[in-house]
Amino acid sequence: MNRPTKTPMNFKTMAQLDVPQGRNGKHKDIVSKILSDLDQVPAGTALKVLLAELVSSKEKVRSALNRAIHKDGRKAATASDATFLYVWNEPSIEPRPVLKKAL
Repeated sequence: MNRPTKTPMNFKTMAQLDVPQGRNGKHKDIVSKILSDLDQVPAGTALKVLLAELVSSKEKVRSALNRAIHKDGRKAATASDATFLYVWNEPSIEPRPVLKKAL
């Protein structure tokens, strides 16, 4: 009786234990630096990030930054002009207490 031939592997294998965990996207470095600086600036201060120093487009960095900000539960805002991307912490707004009317 002939054994069925084994189909050759298309890809190399490795132990699952050695698989790197987490994802270091191409924007991680700049986003980490911006978030670190946001932690250090006082309220009312914006960071000025030179667009010429970004590895990707302003839109892609802004999107990556927005994802990281929301993931961390932060409040921040961005703006830009032809030269800089501006990023600042937004003040957290406390909800107003609901006043009960007297009967």
